[in-house]
Amino acid sequence: MSQPNRLKTGGRVDRSRQLTFTFNGQRYQGHPGDTLASALLANGVDIVNRSFKYSRPRGIVAAGAEEPNGIVQLGSTEAGQVPNVRATQQALYQDLSARSTNGWPNVQRDLMGLVGKLGGQFMPPGFYYKTFMAPASMWLTYEKYIRKAAGLGRSPTENDPDIYDHRHQHCDVLVVGAGPAGLSAALAAGRAGARVILVDEQEEMGGSLLSSRESIDDAPATTWVEKVLKELSELEHVTLMPRTTANGYHDHNFVTLHERCTEHLADLAPRAGGRRQVRSRMHRVRAGQVVLASGAHERPLVYAGNDVPGNMLAGAVSTYIRRYGVAPGNRLVLSTSNDDGYRSALDWAEAGREVVAIADARQNPDGELVEQARAKGIQIIAGSAVIEARGDKRVAAAKVAKIDIEGFKVTGPVEELACDTIASSGGFSPVVHLASHTGSRPTWNEELLGFMPSPVKGMTPTGGAHGVYALGQVIADGFKAGSAAGEACGFERQDASLPKVDERREGAAVALYQVPHQKATLRGPKQFVDMQNDVTAAAIELATREGFESIEHVKRYTAMGFGTDQGKLGNINGMAIAARCLGRTIPEVGTTVFRPNYTPVSFGAIVGRHCGELFDPERYTAMHQWHVENGAEFEDVGQWKRPWYFPRTVNGKTETMHEAVARECSAVREKVGILDASTLGKIDIQGPDAREFLGRVYTNKWAKLAPGRVRYGLMCKDDGMVFDDGTTSCLAENHFLMTTSTGGAATVLEWLEIWHQTEWPELDVYFNSVTDHWATMTVTGPEARKLMAELTDIDLDKDSFKFMDWREGKVAGVPARVFRISFTGELAYEINVQANYAMHVWKKLFAHGDKYGLTPYGTETMHVLRAEKGFIIAGQDTDGSVTPEDLGMHWAIGYDKPNSWIGKRALTRPDTKRTDRKQMVGLKPKDPSVVLEEGAQIVFDPNHAIPMPMKGHVTSSYYSPTLQSGFALAVVMGGHQKMGETVYLPMVDGQVHEAEIVSPIFLDPKGERQNV
Repeated sequence: MSQPNRLKTGGRVDRSRQLTFTFNGQRYQGHPGDTLASALLANGVDIVNRSFKYSRPRGIVAAGAEEPNGIVQLGSTEAGQVPNVRATQQALYQDLSARSTNGWPNVQRDLMGLVGKLGGQFMPPGFYYKTFMAPASMWLTYEKYIRKAAGLGRSPTENDPDIYDHRHQHCDVLVVGAGPAGLSAALAAGRAGARVILVDEQEEMGGSLLSSRESIDDAPATTWVEKVLKELSELEHVTLMPRTTANGYHDHNFVTLHERCTEHLADLAPRAGGRRQVRSRMHRVRAGQVVLASGAHERPLVYAGNDVPGNMLAGAVSTYIRRYGVAPGNRLVLSTSNDDGYRSALDWAEAGREVVAIADARQNPDGELVEQARAKGIQIIAGSAVIEARGDKRVAAAKVAKIDIEGFKVTGPVEELACDTIASSGGFSPVVHLASHTGSRPTWNEELLGFMPSPVKGMTPTGGAHGVYALGQVIADGFKAGSAAGEACGFERQDASLPKVDERREGAAVALYQVPHQKATLRGPKQFVDMQNDVTAAAIELATREGFESIEHVKRYTAMGFGTDQGKLGNINGMAIAARCLGRTIPEVGTTVFRPNYTPVSFGAIVGRHCGELFDPERYTAMHQWHVENGAEFEDVGQWKRPWYFPRTVNGKTETMHEAVARECSAVREKVGILDASTLGKIDIQGPDAREFLGRVYTNKWAKLAPGRVRYGLMCKDDGMVFDDGTTSCLAENHFLMTTSTGGAATVLEWLEIWHQTEWPELDVYFNSVTDHWATMTVTGPEARKLMAELTDIDLDKDSFKFMDWREGKVAGVPARVFRISFTGELAYEINVQANYAMHVWKKLFAHGDKYGLTPYGTETMHVLRAEKGFIIAGQDTDGSVTPEDLGMHWAIGYDKPNSWIGKRALTRPDTKRTDRKQMVGLKPKDPSVVLEEGAQIVFDPNHAIPMPMKGHVTSSYYSPTLQSGFALAVVMGGHQKMGETVYLPMVDGQVHEAEIVSPIFLDPKGERQNV
């Protein structure tokens, strides 16, 4: 297994070790330090994929994130399948297995390739819109085959066993890109003492310096890279993150980073110490300042046949030779509009390969690199360009001719030069994608022939991203940006200590985007602009002829820039072509909008587990310290830390959660318990139209609720589905206090404001969140009245202080509002006091409560107690598809209210009136010891062939010490009419549980306990 294109020396690969990998079922060899792309090129693999639309053979074009063709399916196992991996960014590892994403029966002989030969005639822009409009009855057939042909790669069919993480971080200076500008910026900020995070998407830090011909301090550029990285690694407050891509740049310097932790090692993350390592991690970073050192992408030239394998970026050719020790061919023709393109020709010659000729679009090229090429005897054809690449599955020749750039025409005879590789360079485009994520539009710089990032507060572009390309100037610009960023964060400005870099004389570049052909664009051979989406220059010209003048419309009509590369190579050329066709300048045409993510991110990383310090703030109630001191276990509810349960330790043995909950439930049902309910959302509502507003947002009536009374209410979305619930108390004629679920408080307040501001601005009503102002203690159980009587001056007689009343008075000497509301079904008092006095009242309650067996209980017990009474929790027993009638709560709907209310119309639709909708019921397991799994699916026939028709699911499930049985709330299709029937719950382990459908009210259905 030879590597015909591998050079004997040079590059940064480890030739002492070999790695075996497979591509499309064929075994090859490479070395540590290779990417999959460099290894494929080393082995002489020309075709890596078939194009998306025309199924044309495609080869490697670039060497980084801008690669449009080398998109592969990775993974040797089904569970390890990863689609849409860039071969240029995937590190080679032992036994790597990859396949092309397109091509049938294989990538070499693709039957769809016939489309590529005829596609220009039969599949122009808008082909789908124009062709499949009629007959409408055939659309399902069309769709089947269109979907089959579409897409890049496939999703795995087995569960992913890997682990993914989220982390939240803060830093003073975030430097994006570890090329020469980024390294010097991180060095300046790090020396100043700033907390610095330096990220780079490559396997190694160093950027362009890893393949540079230039020297720094009279030594190879990589020596300077190693020196800087060593110093940075020794600075305690500097974090180096290779293999990490800054994917999204959001407001206030919030940046998301995607770190590929083990993707360079194997298909699945390896194990260490018996545990599987993290495959990738998403970092959410808040930075004081961002230094954007993302560099610039080289632009290819657009000429006929420029997609045939063997056509490459000039800079990529140099990278493969100098960094990976791979010469991707034998005979090179270079087509360039600038001096930088000459690097590839010089590197090619030094690798011992033949440079056939350099076609330079400039009339009198005279830079230093040009002189070096002449000194080596390389033929330079001035005022010319490659107008067409010849070849089928590999470049066979290049057609070169004199051109008139301004007149857009070929002006001289065509010379055909035999070669197997064509390198092109049309200049450089600063990487503006991240800077554009905040909505900032880049601006055109005519001198640089590229778009530049517009100013963004707290962000400084530097180096190539700033339009600075000469190495010495890049390093100086990076140091300046890093020093300024550190100073903006309060650190001392650093004096520049810059290395020695020889200046190089360069000739001016010319603006060349599309190379003219002998034939008109619409009639000549295909000239590809966006290779990933098969967008040609002819397609853009046709789009402008058909009336699409906005570049955003051209993008959507042709699909230019829609691929996973987001137009990194093709967009500028496409805009220039559109500008020429429209008779406008490039800045007049403008650029398209770039959005996160910069490169694709796996779903695993997006939804990974949270670890380390979280950015989400933690909220504590006024009694939090008491809970801590009394051994509470906590759970996160919204942003609040709520006591989950209070385990006791007796004789060295600590209760389990099950034991603690059983004890707490018994205390509430038999004696008295206390719950810290301060986290419930509280919204103060005032104004002359407050009563009218409540009537519109709640499903039930509010017009006659008197001061001193409380009412339970349901809110629906405009689709009639339950949104939130809670009680609202009438404090005065035009003054109400609304309570919401803990997690829904902010959403409900936003909901009220939206309707008030956009739909009912004429209503005179105001809302204020007072959740943090009032601490809430719920004293509940048969002994609650006796305990309260010792501490309050409020008359607690059941006839004067009835259920769903509230009173104002003092509790433990503190002004308080006391509400007779029960979420447990027992006699209960909710005490609201100003939060600063809450701990005093709480402790007084315990001082007087010992004789009554006062027991603190947490959210787990609260859930058991409320479920025994059939009380719902919005978001757990509802999921956005449940109406009040589905819940059996007809009593909470005011169809006869004089005013309309949100969701009323939706609840009259036939769909919401269906009797077979999923409806709330109770489930009583036939085996009392069984606690059904929440989310478990319900079937009517356990013997039905798989897939079984699912008829409902469990929403809440617990064990009740009072009922001495497991029990559950569930939604079942037509459940209200199926009382007493048996349903079945098949489990993953093969067990099938049986349960009886019963009323969701398991305890005290008449409500006698709460009314005593």
